[in-house]
Amino acid sequence: MRFEHRDTETHADIADRVWRTRSDAEDTMTSAARTCCQLIFTRMQGQLLVSLRGPETRATTAPVPPDAEFFGIRLTLGTVLRPHPAASIVDGYVPFPVTDSGRIVIGGEAWEAPTYENVEQFVGRLRDAGLLVRSGLERFAGHPGDQPSSRTLQRQYRAITGLSRTAVTQIDRVNAAATMLRDGLGWSTAVETLGYFDQAHLARSLRRYVGRTARGLRTVDGASMSFLYKTDPSPGS
Repeated sequence: MRFEHRDTETHADIADRVWRTRSDAEDTMTSAARTCCQLIFTRMQGQLLVSLRGPETRATTAPVPPDAEFFGIRLTLGTVLRPHPAASIVDGYVPFPVTDSGRIVIGGEAWEAPTYENVEQFVGRLRDAGLLVRSGLERFAGHPGDQPSSRTLQRQYRAITGLSRTAVTQIDRVNAAATMLRDGLGWSTAVETLGYFDQAHLARSLRRYVGRTARGLRTVDGASMSFLYKTDPSPGS
């Protein structure tokens, strides 16, 4: 399995990344923790399966069936696919029915399944129908320390994203570190750039959120890891 991915050309405020891959043989895949929801489309044995996967708070390993095609749309942090808020599907997913003609039932309507090439039109139709919406996360912009220490704000943020602000920062930061290490940069660069206390601190985060060691990241061939995006968290967060 090798992932191909690209940024969306339009509607980047609600869906910013699209990816696809294909399995040739039965395998397993390690999925790193992530902060955003994703629409996942799977085709195997002539059948289409569609689900909305929620944020994941830890690395997981899943079996991959042979001869299957996977296609995903990453929603931006704070975007909601009604009526399924992120908080209701943390570390889980919700499946969508698919009609005999291959259309996906979302919000009581049957939608033509998108392709890797035309995902922007699909996202736009869901937005225009009021199914894909932003949830006011912009008011939480900035470093967590810039906001009042308020339980109300914390509850509001978690209600929108399904995660605490601290968890979002930790997950985005470790994904950025893993990408740096995978691309050949050294421990010291990742620790200093991203504000980890030391190498041991980063190593623990990698095991928990990515499911790999630094050595494993450098030797993996890209086939069994789901690094689908890079992040740019604030150092020291």
